[in-house]
Amino acid sequence: MPASKQAIKGRIASVGSTKKITNAMQMVASAKLAKTRTNMEKNREYANGLQEVLGMVLARADQGSRLLKDDQSKPSFLFVITSDMGLCGGYNANVFKTLENQLRDVDYVVMIGSHGASWAKSRNIQLHETFIDLNEDDAYQVLSSCIDEALRLFNEHKIGSIKVLYTRYVNTLTFEPEVETLLPPTPPKATQEKKVRAQTIFEPEKSVMLASLIPMIAKSVLYSKYMESKTSEQASRRMAMENATDNAEELLDKLNLEYNRVRQSAITQEITEIVGGANALK
Repeated sequence: MPASKQAIKGRIASVGSTKKITNAMQMVASAKLAKTRTNMEKNREYANGLQEVLGMVLARADQGSRLLKDDQSKPSFLFVITSDMGLCGGYNANVFKTLENQLRDVDYVVMIGSHGASWAKSRNIQLHETFIDLNEDDAYQVLSSCIDEALRLFNEHKIGSIKVLYTRYVNTLTFEPEVETLLPPTPPKATQEKKVRAQTIFEPEKSVMLASLIPMIAKSVLYSKYMESKTSEQASRRMAMENATDNAEELLDKLNLEYNRVRQSAITQEITEIVGGANALK
């Protein structure tokens, strides 16, 4: 019986230590989530503004432009954003599930995140480039250089589109992996077209404006999706650590109850032995 009590006490101590760790990680993830969400929302407003300008230009652009044609017979240049750290629930698993449905052997894949690199290596998937532990301060410059390379391949007719697989942030509990095409850009919807029916004069001409506007917007949108993925990662990690802390608390309650039962049983057994011994002396 004492050994059983000691084993339960050991488990209580172990679960208690785990709870402290998960609770601390939850608080850290919450702090990072607040910071990244603020930066994401600011950047998303800027990217959305640029996309509105692009929609206005596209509404009057020459639809025969090379930058507006999607050639699905050619490979795609695909950016995949995963995490460098673990303990973030199903964040990476959901990205990989979406990637399996999108990936073709001929595609150029740029993997961002160590978990994505490990996943690709375990499946012998050839990556065009890999970025691990990408610093958020340097992320825009690194992604911009990749976009420049992708645009070069696009202009050389080696690829048919540029896409990004990211995790869209809805709220602190909902985040969904999505694939968005950066190039060719999505044509404006009918509701957008109604807003730009007024005559517009472009300086420089539309073809020149598109040639400079589309790369700039592609870079901004890609960085915006990167920030959104990082926000989703922290939200997923916060939720995973919160669930782990709650589970540890529930397990502690069960272990304490079990310990008290074993302890009470031991006391009852001792009392029974004392009473039995006293009766034997009569």
